[in-house]
Amino acid sequence: MGAEISKQIERRKAIAREKKILVDMLYGQGSEFPGSDYVPPDRANWMSLLNPDEIKINQIVWPGTHDSATNDIGIPLVTRPLAQCQSLSIYQQLRIGARLLDIRVQEHGLVCHGILVSYSVDVVLHDINKFLKETRSEIIVLEIRTEYGHKDPQDFDKYLEDRLGQHLIPQDDQVFSKTISELLPGRVICVWKPREPQLPKAGSGLWSSGYLTDNWIDTDLPWTKFESNIKYLRMQQPVVHRRHFYRVENTATPQADNPIVCVKPVTGRIHPYSRLFMSQCFVRGLGDRLQVLSTDFIDEDFVDACVGLTSARVQGKA
Repeated sequence: MGAEISKQIERRKAIAREKKILVDMLYGQGSEFPGSDYVPPDRANWMSLLNPDEIKINQIVWPGTHDSATNDIGIPLVTRPLAQCQSLSIYQQLRIGARLLDIRVQEHGLVCHGILVSYSVDVVLHDINKFLKETRSEIIVLEIRTEYGHKDPQDFDKYLEDRLGQHLIPQDDQVFSKTISELLPGRVICVWKPREPQLPKAGSGLWSSGYLTDNWIDTDLPWTKFESNIKYLRMQQPVVHRRHFYRVENTATPQADNPIVCVKPVTGRIHPYSRLFMSQCFVRGLGDRLQVLSTDFIDEDFVDACVGLTSARVQGKA
């Protein structure tokens, strides 16, 4: 018992030290970057406002959400805090400006996070289709994967193609160098990651797993996650040479050996520092490598930061 208490005391000290590093960096170096003062007048249509004829897919800094469809997961006040990573519905996330979604499913087509389940994936696709009907030029990257420990839903690839239909942008390496207007009327890049590997052919309505990659760091220590994100981003090519999406997650993860197992207080250790991360990317010469930045509990400020940098790229300022 004494050893466990000592371990937890040391853990609290480590968290405090790492939070202080981020705070000191924020106040010492600031969080400005090209476009950091930009506020989109209409977040639901921010791509349209940046001119679809000019903005290329590889210029966009995609505001993403981690475990996107967990707003109603589990039992309220009981299991929900253990797995909820977003408080907004998929439709609300899209309206606020999110453009990359991370959806986990299990064998029965229910959204899940680990062993906890939420609504049917039908709800996700309904929200996406509703948003697409209300907008004209917004592009969405939709990642759907079978959650670890679960089996693939039966005939799920056919289901996705049926439900998203004409909105799907066919798999094509050339997409990254095209403008939004050149992709229309296609609106959704759907990356399907089944547990049993499948390789959609070029021209397929679904994109294979290699088109959206990341380096997930499983830690509840904010500075450790921050620096790991920088480290792995440094290994990536600049976006103009990349033929896939690379995601950085501004998140921290509860650990099983820690008494604090609810998502919100743990991810809150790094959540306020998304702008600092973007600023540090420029300080360290990595501004041209940012492409997807995802978060738990997305908010307007997070979206504004990503859209601001996108705007600066389109104008040639970044």
